Amino acid sequence: MTRDGERLIELINELGSRVTHVVSDMVPPAAQVHLLNAQRELITALMLIYENRVTAPPPSRARSSAAASRAPRRRSPRRVGKIPID
Repeated sequence: MTRDGERLIELINELGSRVTHVVSDMVPPAAQVHLLNAQRELITALMLIYENRVTAPPPSRARSSAAASRAPRRRSPRRVGKIPID
């Protein structure tokens, strides 16, 4: 993990703990559990998005999008044909 990733985790954890302290006085305990689970899922999603952006190779600029839309599409040899539905 990069240093930026570590700082992002620290920032998200700090924000989460502050929100938890504010919410704990106003929200019933059962709802707090649901909010904490949602917070955990959100943090996981944000970290996955961040890691994907950091580790993804830069997009290829071999053809412009206009040229790509005019170019005939080649059919992949491994492509599965349509399945008939009765």
